[in-house]
Amino acid sequence: QVQLVESGGGLVQAGGSLRLSCIADETIFNFDHMAWYRQVVGQQRELVASITSGGSTYYSDSVKGRFTISRDIDKNTVYLQMIGLHVEDTAVYYCYADTGYSRFYGRGTQVTVSS
Repeated sequence: QVQLVESGGGLVQAGGSLRLSCIADETIFNFDHMAWYRQVVGQQRELVASITSGGSTYYSDSVKGRFTISRDIDKNTVYLQMIGLHVEDTAVYYCYADTGYSRFYGRGTQVTVSS
């Protein structure tokens, strides 16, 4: 069982920035990949960005050019830097880890973007 704890969410005005952090309770070095998902109440959870063990990244079209996923293996942490936030980015953001054997989500952190 891998515990993932997100932080960094909050209330920000449109155009602002936030950095989300996700710390795992064990080394992420061998994880197949990690990702950030987001979910709005009543809607499906959607993939926002992911990073593989080799460092390859993926971004959904809606955040490409505004969000950056990165990781610090020494700190067992994955980050999501978000700039140029839109009201439509409002959601609960979840950290996700695929260890190659199992998959885990954190409990999420709320991001609210006001107009």
